[in-house]
Order: sequence, then structure tokens, then C-alpha cells
Amino acid sequence: MATVTRHLIDRGDGALVELFQAQTPNTPNGAILFVHGFQRGLLLGGKEAVDSGTLTRFSSRFNITAAAISQPGFGASDGPFDFCGPITQQAISAAIQFMQHNSFMDLNRFALFGNSRGAVASAMVATKIPDLGALILMSGVYDLKAAYQLSSAGIRQAIETEAGLSDKAFADRSALLHASKIRAETLILHGTRDDRAPFDQANKLAAELSKVGTAVTLRTFDCGHRIPQEQTAPALRDFLERIFAAKPRYH
Repeated sequence: MATVTRHLIDRGDGALVELFQAQTPNTPNGAILFVHGFQRGLLLGGKEAVDSGTLTRFSSRFNITAAAISQPGFGASDGPFDFCGPITQQAISAAIQFMQHNSFMDLNRFALFGNSRGAVASAMVATKIPDLGALILMSGVYDLKAAYQLSSAGIRQAIETEAGLSDKAFADRSALLHASKIRAETLILHGTRDDRAPFDQANKLAAELSKVGTAVTLRTFDCGHRIPQEQTAPALRDFLERIFAAKPRYH
């Protein structure tokens, strides 16, 4: 049975990042880090993955270290909110480094899984970690400037407040502009009727990754922004079983 531990780690600038980790007693075969999306109300951060049983389920099912981060401003992580920007990306990178130093770490069997806002930030983090084994992006935006123009008033306000509207702000949050730097095998999950993250964003990122030679699979679902777990489960199972069966590069 997997057990969960909670850590507060240094983001790299003195601020704290909350990280939850689940592990079985056995030596893990790899690791996965979940990065949540926007959470209304309680802003639970990574604890959402603990409370739902996601961490213990994935850890036990694949015999891996399953972890979840609280983005800046969520859970017990220090802020500020920065709409998937450099501060959030720095927090994710710090969590990956912590896992490298404190548990089994073989980057070719490490999966980074971002949902919604988490997908925006995770895709950008993947541009900076060439040895990352796998990237899973669900219901994300990969060209923020294009998405901003089509977004609801509430989302536009959040982007304006947290990120600003400069060209740099958009570029720092738009993986489509940096796709050639993503080398991790990528699984993109997206609803064709998503009203928050336009479906064409997933299509364009998949096409660009394929163009530069990165292995990518796009799985589509007849739904909106929230994709039911029972629909994503088969695709995730097949993808992760293959990733975690990969031969270790480090011993």
C-alpha cells in the first residue's frame, strides 16, 4: 500500500513549494508529477490529488513515486499567482529536482502531467528539461496570446492581473513558440468541445511536435474542458505502462 508524505521545499528564491509524494515499500519503477489546474474556492493545490486517491492509485498501480505539487498561491505554496509563468515553472522544476535527489530518479521514466493551467506551465517546463521522459498535457493552452483573444472576461482578467499583456508575458507561457525544445514523448488529451482551451491549440501543438521529430499522440474526447476520468484512463494506462517499462539509463 502506498503511503503519502508532505514536503515543503525551496522554490530556489527562498519561497516554499508544497509537494505531496506517494510511494510503495518497493523500489519504484519511475515517477510522475501532477500539476493541477485552477481550483475555485479552497485552492487545495496538490492535496486535491491526495484526497481523490490519485497519488496512491497511480503509485500502487505502476509501482512508482506519484507526486503532486501545489502551484504558487495554492495550498501551502508561497505566491504570487503568475498564471502559469516563470514563478510557477520554477516551482515545478524545483519539485522535479527534489524528487531527483530524494527518491528513485531516472528521467527517461519520469512523467510530467499537467492539467489545464498545469498543462500550460508543464509544457513550458518540458522545453527546459531535454532528458524528460514523458509529458502529458490535458486541456491546456499552448499559444496564450491567441487564446486570450477568445477567452471569457474572467479568464482575460486573470491573465491581465497575474501575467500582464506584454509580448514577453505571452511568450513565456506559450509552448507552441518553443515546441522544438520539447524532446519528451508527449501525450495530449483534449476535449473537442472545450470552451476554455480551444481544441485547435492541441491540434497545433501536436502538429508542431511531430514536425520537429518529437513522438506525440493526440487523443480527443467528445466533451468540454473537464474530461471524465473513465475516458482518459485507457490512454493513460497504455502510455504510462510503456514509459515505466523503459530500460533505465542510470543506475
